[in-house]
Amino acid sequence: MKKIGRKLIHLLLLFLALNLSLAGLTRRAKASDDAFYNMKARAAYAIDAQTGQVLYQKNANKTYPIASLTKILTLAVIEQDIKDHRLSWDQKIKITPAVAKVANDWHFSNVQLNAGEQYSVRQLVESMMLVSADGSTEALALADAGSTVAFNRKMQAVARKAGVTDAKIYNMIGLPNGSLGKHRLKNVDKDTENEMSAKDLALVSRYVINKYPETLKITKKKFANFDVTAGQQYQMVNINALLPQNGYAPKDWEIDGLKTGNTDAAGKCIVTTGTYAGRRVILVALHTSGDWNNQSKMQKEFYEALAANYQPVELKKITDLPKGVQQARVVHAKKQRHVRLQLAEPQWIWLRKGENWSAAKPKFIPANNRQSVTGRLEAPLKKGQKVGQIELQIQGMPAMKVPVTSSQKVAVRSFWSR
Repeated sequence: MKKIGRKLIHLLLLFLALNLSLAGLTRRAKASDDAFYNMKARAAYAIDAQTGQVLYQKNANKTYPIASLTKILTLAVIEQDIKDHRLSWDQKIKITPAVAKVANDWHFSNVQLNAGEQYSVRQLVESMMLVSADGSTEALALADAGSTVAFNRKMQAVARKAGVTDAKIYNMIGLPNGSLGKHRLKNVDKDTENEMSAKDLALVSRYVINKYPETLKITKKKFANFDVTAGQQYQMVNINALLPQNGYAPKDWEIDGLKTGNTDAAGKCIVTTGTYAGRRVILVALHTSGDWNNQSKMQKEFYEALAANYQPVELKKITDLPKGVQQARVVHAKKQRHVRLQLAEPQWIWLRKGENWSAAKPKFIPANNRQSVTGRLEAPLKKGQKVGQIELQIQGMPAMKVPVTSSQKVAVRSFWSR
């Protein structure tokens, strides 16, 4: 009987554990369903470019092939070297037979480049960003660094500056390695492609936009002429369907970038950016479902749903929030049990329309290095010292955290002196 009783208890515990696990999965699924928009894509990520507030995420940290979205990072390297006077916008680049072969291959996105002909850096950059010209991209990278390997190193360095540490970079274009012919990487499988996460691409895009404003002057152009030869001109039409007055331009938004991409492995990918009510948003979607029109339609719907349901509101001071988070309990202090908090700085936050800060359920979370063993804020504290974050649960969006500091000095009890 004792053995039977133990077995029944074990079965009961297993049953409870399974139910708790399923309940957790249900809650996680519901949390995903609660997002204000469902992007039908393998991965997606949207941020406020100025503050970094995450507005939407879906499989955002997992790396996937990114196709020609790679060219955003390629452009960052070129613009960095222009700024450092290693290149210039008017510098002419002579096209080699190997580059011309890629540029004139109908399988790829391109403008015509003739071997022996010279084209300016500006011409090649415009064709790379407006019509995703692969040959132009290769010409730029090789002129800049001399080889695919050397340019890859530059791309990795810029990615790290943007906060990306695990980018898998094999070439400047985003094509499978084998497609680069003479300039492919040796000892790397021919089908290998560049891989990054949706979050990483948002970080790189944010870095490029903030560091090199010239980027958006290029990507917002609807048309640009490309001089193939002295007597032959090709009009490039920007493939971004969300630009103003285009078919999928979102209402009340000013979209001015950024890049699309497509390979068999990556599927249809896109990064767009634009402004609304003075705020810039960056939206990344990898391997979207349907055709190009459907991809553009989803981007348009996302921007319009964001503006319809949320508005940017400035959180100016801690007293804008409920009294419960204007101060924090502090342990091991000499005289006081609480410390007054203050915002590290005012911050703009996308808040659901019709709701106030109380609806976001603000909660103070002490910094890891300021927590006691019980998880409380611990003395001593210096005035102005960062002591933690206020977490905000904004309906339909991922939780966000606002840094806070101590508004006063708090001495430690002598017993706890270190």
